[in-house]
This record gives sequence, structure tokens and C-alpha cells, in this order.
Amino acid sequence: MEGSIAEELYSESLKLSKIELGPNPSSSANDKESDSHDVDDLQHEDLPIWDSSDEEVFGSSELDREWQRRHDQFHTHGYREGISAGKEASAQEGFNIGFKQSVLAGYNWGIVRGVTSALASLPDELKEKLIETQEKRNEFKGLYESVHSISTADALRFARAKFRP
Repeated sequence: MEGSIAEELYSESLKLSKIELGPNPSSSANDKESDSHDVDDLQHEDLPIWDSSDEEVFGSSELDREWQRRHDQFHTHGYREGISAGKEASAQEGFNIGFKQSVLAGYNWGIVRGVTSALASLPDELKEKLIETQEKRNEFKGLYESVHSISTADALRFARAKFRP
């Protein structure tokens, strides 16, 4: 099981270094010879590392370095992904809170600007039919002038100041 996972993870490195993991496929003619080598391998398996061949030590250390490099690479990638996801979630949460706080005020501000602009652009005869008294027409005219004297940028600044904690 471990051999197949290692081969899957390090197949490219193994191809370059010509090292194979797991049991080597052998022909039936070499089975007897490999059985005798298996006994020898078991006897030499407990020997200290300095009794091993340079090729075995190099292959092992090469795999260890490759494993560490991959581990560090995936760890760094995961860390960056986590930071990015955290920033995105935080920004989305802030947007949701700000939207809930300001949507009603912005909507109402838009209604007032739209209605007063529509009334101001009507001909006087139609205004007289819609609004019966001169006093009310003057109130709408004053509301229109005060609403339109505030720029959009100023309205946004007022809203930000109101909703800041």
C-alpha cells in the first residue's frame, strides 16, 4: 500500500533517479535466484547505515528530501489558501453588515430625490392639479432644492458617518 502511494506521489522523481519502490517484477527463471537474495537481504537489513551501499543511502535521502520539499510546498499552498479564504469571508461578512445597515436609507434617499425631481420637472399647470395649495407646492420646491444641493459624494459621507460604530 505504501509503495503505491509513494510511487504515485514521486513517480516523476523516481523516473529521473531510476529508483523503484516495492517488489521488483521478476521472471520465473530468476525466482530461485531472488529467493536466495531475499534471505541475504533479510540478513543485511539490520546492518547500520554505513554498511549500506551509497546507492541505497542516496536513494533514501533523495526521497526524504523530495518528501520534505513536497510537504513544505503543500503546507505553504494550504496556508496561503486559508489566508485568502479568511480574507474573502471577512470581506463578505463586512459587506453583508454594511448592506443591511444602509440599504433602507439609500432606498429612501433615492425615492425622495426621484419624486422631488419628477415634481420639479412637471409644468406648472400639472403641479397645480396635483398639489392644490401654493404652500404645499413651495414645500416640495424647497425639499427639491435642499435634496439636490447635497451631492452624491456628500450623501455617502453622511451615511458612512451615521453607520460607523
